[in-house]
Amino acid sequence: MTPSDPERLLFITSTRIGDAVLSSGVLAQWIEAHPRTRVTVACGPLAAPLFDDLPGLERLHPMVRSGRAGHWWQLWRASTGRRWSAVIDLRGSLFAWTVRAGRRLVCRAEKRREHRIEELARQLKLPALPTPHLWVSDRRQRQADARLGAGPPILAVGPSANWGAKQWPAERFAEAVARLTGPDGILPGARVAVFAAAAERDQAKPVLDAVPAERRLPCIGIPHLLDAFAILRRCSFYFGNDSGMMHLAAAAGIPTLGLFGPSPEWRYGPWGDRAAVVRTRESYELLVVDNPAFDHRCQDTLMTSLTVDAVTTAATQLWRRTQARLDGVAE
Repeated sequence: MTPSDPERLLFITSTRIGDAVLSSGVLAQWIEAHPRTRVTVACGPLAAPLFDDLPGLERLHPMVRSGRAGHWWQLWRASTGRRWSAVIDLRGSLFAWTVRAGRRLVCRAEKRREHRIEELARQLKLPALPTPHLWVSDRRQRQADARLGAGPPILAVGPSANWGAKQWPAERFAEAVARLTGPDGILPGARVAVFAAAAERDQAKPVLDAVPAERRLPCIGIPHLLDAFAILRRCSFYFGNDSGMMHLAAAAGIPTLGLFGPSPEWRYGPWGDRAAVVRTRESYELLVVDNPAFDHRCQDTLMTSLTVDAVTTAATQLWRRTQARLDGVAE
């Protein structure tokens, strides 16, 4: 490699959307420190679209899981012919030592009581906490702006999740939306954007149907994650279950309230100074770790002790705190 050659980074991250969002700050720090870097991103096919608008993207390698670690062999065959300036492997594999690289940064999940962001910073010895950061092209953002048009502020809602146990009941979401957009709510008369994947339509539809037709913004089944992210950037507030969409909202920089029950908020809560969590009366440990009746195969909700009052109170507190910070900046 000559001094005029661009640096090349191989960035290996998660299969899951939420984990991939949380890892994006590591990539953002690297690009800020090495702006000429050409990047190859390897991740699961569900998370791969998150990096489509990445500046300097040279290649996107979806890692489709196959038997006998076939997905790792495919990545090795695709990358072994070149020398990398660095390999960042956030899946904790041995892969980084099988290719030629100037630097190797590997993070392995550990059983510590710390947030994933803090774990990444500690293990990789980063200069600062890697706040999630996603990239959106100007064209994509203009399309999102045109889709939303002008109008009242937007309350974003994420009533779905990839596991039934993490889903707060739809009727409670509907009641919380009514309160938060009512005359005494944080966003009186707001439009409501209901987000969910196409396969989660049945989870989200009751919440959407409860919103007056003139204020509905259906965002169910948006085909590209970055299109959903671009819409979230235009929203005023988000609340929803622990999910990839929750992490997208937090990365968009809007006030984000995550609803938690059978997952650890101390590990996977939305990250940022505009994020907060509210959880069931029972801790994660009581619901899952120390619960002899817990069955991970069960799809019944474990969120029933989380009340509408608790959610709307937490949302109001987060909104007021965020507005106070903004007022302080403006002064």
